[in-house]
Amino acid sequence: MRWELNRLALAITSMVALAFLVPLTFATRQIAHDRAIGDARQQAAAMVAALAVDADPQLLTSAVASTVAGGAGRLAIHLPGLEPVGATHVTADDIASANRYRRPVTAAATGGIAYLQPSVLSDGRAVVIEVFVTDEEMRRGVWPAWLALGGLAIVLVGGSVLVADRLGGRLVRATRGLADSSRRLGAGELAVRVQPSGPRELRDAALAFNTMAGDLRRLLDAERELAADLSHRLRTPLTALRLDADAMPPSLIADRMRQACDMLDSELEAIIAGARLGVEARGTQSSDLVEVLADRLAFWSALAEDQARPWEVVGGDRPVPVPLPRSELILAVDALLGNVFAHTPEGVAFRVGVSAAGLFVDDAGPGISDPANAVQRGVSGAGSSGLGLDIVRRVAEAAGGRLTIERSPLGGARIAMLLGVPEPGPAIPGPRVAGRRRLTR
Repeated sequence: MRWELNRLALAITSMVALAFLVPLTFATRQIAHDRAIGDARQQAAAMVAALAVDADPQLLTSAVASTVAGGAGRLAIHLPGLEPVGATHVTADDIASANRYRRPVTAAATGGIAYLQPSVLSDGRAVVIEVFVTDEEMRRGVWPAWLALGGLAIVLVGGSVLVADRLGGRLVRATRGLADSSRRLGAGELAVRVQPSGPRELRDAALAFNTMAGDLRRLLDAERELAADLSHRLRTPLTALRLDADAMPPSLIADRMRQACDMLDSELEAIIAGARLGVEARGTQSSDLVEVLADRLAFWSALAEDQARPWEVVGGDRPVPVPLPRSELILAVDALLGNVFAHTPEGVAFRVGVSAAGLFVDDAGPGISDPANAVQRGVSGAGSSGLGLDIVRRVAEAAGGRLTIERSPLGGARIAMLLGVPEPGPAIPGPRVAGRRRLTR
């Protein structure tokens, strides 16, 4: 934008300078021409006065020689019937034309023009005074004037461009500050504000941005509090469910129900804590995908055993740090694994792969016939809420990656959460994914 403003100022001032320079160049040349003719007129007027005193050729020769033009050989007096007194540069026809018109005229001559001034002696005879004006005299001072005008135009254009650059710099800095603050706000820095500067319109835009940022923060705070309140309301039915589980006779099912209640209570606590944490604090968190996967497989593997599902894990030999809160990764992992249990028959095998590239889940089920429709939020072709894959997509995009749905080597669907995380360094001992069961085909 700054360069565009400079180009605009350069174009406008150049056109204005040209609009003045073109007529001024002709005017200065005409002024020099008129000045030279004016000097010639003065020289001729002096000779008219000398002729009025005495028309003796010898005296006129002395008078001609005493003038500047006569000394330079550019002045002559044409007396009737006599040779011209001084140096002449015109023909007899030019002299006759001057006598005929009875007024000053100019005649073309080699190297310049001749100014012819008719006059009358005391005895009534016509006489013509000739003053030769060279081309150099008519152009004297023109080139310096043109150079001065050109230099003045350059200074004016350069000065206007410099002033436009300074003003444009303020405008560009204010615009860049507003754009940078907008990007930071979009990235989750809700505390960012803009210092109003620049033209009035940009200051108004900065004030509007600050107002919008404040309103947005208040709205998000209200949404987080609402999410925390709604999650807290689930504690009441969860407490009743836990009491019922504790009242059950000791058995495998009772132990599983109590374990599920404990896990659900932990999840609610994590949701409430995450909702109250805020966007800025959550943006600085990082979690290990391998650790989260190992923790969640401890829960899903029990259900896989009950449903006689063969499964295995590929990878997980080194940590995979992801710049997301642990609760976000848990949501994505549970959505991927839960999709297998919800949409494939019991006994169908699945495979989980984890690496720095991301996480994928293969199954041997019927697959997904319409991948584009499957990731639409709230849309499901299998009777579910339609939120699971959208959660995975949102988490992947938050980490700089994407969600892909392909055909699995096992014959069903492969759902991959590809992460835009840097490649790890040398292998560092980390939490291994425990409880693996080899996949049988």
